[in-house]
Amino acid sequence: MFEFVAIFNGVLIALMISFNGLLSQQIGNNESLIIIHLAGLIGTSIIFLISRNKIKSIKGIPKYLFLGGAIGIFNVTMNNVCFDKLGAALTISLGLMGQLIASMCIDHFGLLGVKKNKINIRKLTGIAIMSIGIIVMIVL
Repeated sequence: MFEFVAIFNGVLIALMISFNGLLSQQIGNNESLIIIHLAGLIGTSIIFLISRNKIKSIKGIPKYLFLGGAIGIFNVTMNNVCFDKLGAALTISLGLMGQLIASMCIDHFGLLGVKKNKINIRKLTGIAIMSIGIIVMIVL
């Protein structure tokens, strides 16, 4: 079940990058960032109100955990810029390569408190196959 959810999430990411990139082409990168994140705030607020949850205290939460929001802004910015120059498929493929490399390092070294999951030959083979696919996409 979670595999299907992850695949569906990938579809949503491809759509999001395409919509965001097209919006950025129409009105500019900085302007699109404001609209994209404002739409996210409105959508999240509606979900929050419908679910009738109360806001939890953020006291005591390590400050570095808030970096996800800042990283999200850079992520959208870089996707918008790359979408215009590379297209959706290559932008997403190269982004996935970066995600795989970073997540393998996080897992291997147990960074950010996650359980260690060592790099093995299967993971390296997967990265190699993906790299070949990206090279083919760039060259052909």
